Amino acid sequence: MSIFIKQIIINKMRHITTEDVAHYSKQYGFSISREQAQEISNYVRSKQINPFERREREKMLHDLSKITDRETAIKANKLFHELIKSYGLEHLFH
Repeated sequence: MSIFIKQIIINKMRHITTEDVAHYSKQYGFSISREQAQEISNYVRSKQINPFERREREKMLHDLSKITDRETAIKANKLFHELIKSYGLEHLFH
């Protein structure tokens, strides 16, 4: 079952749109511009990121801080961990 869940998450990442990023930023209290939302969605779709590996998540967050700013990247990381915990998916992430 965990392979199925992982595939759903990766599929969502590979198809995320600028509108998705803008929506989530508002929903979770992030302040980003439309251009930043577009850069983030382009980055996530174009990179072969494995969000289940700690090193790859750290690289992604480092790159995110270059697109937005350090504070936004820190908020995104905190949100990521809160979402993982709220869905009971901690066991999938190393």
